[in-house]
Amino acid sequence: MRRMMVTGGAGFIGSNFVRYMLQAYPDYMILVYDKLTYAGRLENLQDVAEAFGERYAFVKGDICDVAAVEQALTEHEIDTIVNFAAETHVDRSLMEPGSFIQTDVYGTYVLLEAARKLNLERYHQISTDEVYGQVLEGRSTETDHLEPRSPYAASKAGADLMVLAYRESWGLPVTITRGSNNIGPYQYPEKVVPLFATNAIDEEPLPVYGDGQQMRDYQHVLDHCTGIDAVLHRGVLGEIYNVGTGEEITNLTMTEVVLETLKRPKSLIQHVADRPGHDRRYALDVSKLKALGWESRYACEEAVAATARWYAENEWWWRPIKSGDLYKDYYAQQYGKRLEDA
Repeated sequence: MRRMMVTGGAGFIGSNFVRYMLQAYPDYMILVYDKLTYAGRLENLQDVAEAFGERYAFVKGDICDVAAVEQALTEHEIDTIVNFAAETHVDRSLMEPGSFIQTDVYGTYVLLEAARKLNLERYHQISTDEVYGQVLEGRSTETDHLEPRSPYAASKAGADLMVLAYRESWGLPVTITRGSNNIGPYQYPEKVVPLFATNAIDEEPLPVYGDGQQMRDYQHVLDHCTGIDAVLHRGVLGEIYNVGTGEEITNLTMTEVVLETLKRPKSLIQHVADRPGHDRRYALDVSKLKALGWESRYACEEAVAATARWYAENEWWWRPIKSGDLYKDYYAQQYGKRLEDA
């Protein structure tokens, strides 16, 4: 694995992964293949383009476009696909589920077919802990049944099953990682931690769903990147690996950490109507990944605080997003009535 195509590499986790891999492996070349939807931005990679120009390339393309995918793979002599490309926001999946099925399921099929046809060395799928559904007790292991409860989670579960089917049917060299809630630099501010951090900076209400007692494993994106790295280089083909801290905090605790870090009052917390089918708790057993020699560096609260500080120090990145009509329209649709009713 020396020439990777990272699909969705201009998005949040993908751009952090590209930066990490180019720094960690001086002999690797990475092609970012990204459609540049609302959450995929070249600004996420501008420092990468400057620092690693000879080992980095970018192609704008849709993973659902068979011809474009195959052309990118062949022209750049790619031997490995790491697939981050996906529609990822649960709230948006409740508004428009069709786009999630198209990208997350059909797009994964297109990539798998290309990997099979071109006999690539490796295909790695980025998945999510949400495929397990809510876990009220214990922890999810990689062999648990999948019980997705949102269109987003169902689309990712479908993609995982397709990946495993290609392994069984054609022996495709695949691996899957299922990550917990990622946070960190360059995350689009529709997601809860950057949303709350940027709202807090502007002293606007922080809309907490329901009672805020939902439990989440907030993992720093760099820990996720090192976990994927471990699976790519030491994982067993055909296997799935959970990636997370192995701990959880409540959403209300996360909110309080954001406010404390940014020195904003708790009076900004505004409890609003919960979203449909909101999973109460996710919890991952990460012992399988730890057996490869991997350890997380950030505890949940440390990851939240570090993320809040990044947004405080990088208004140049997020303020143009939040001042745009696209974001304002989404925010009004998602939270306007909830905040009015609250």
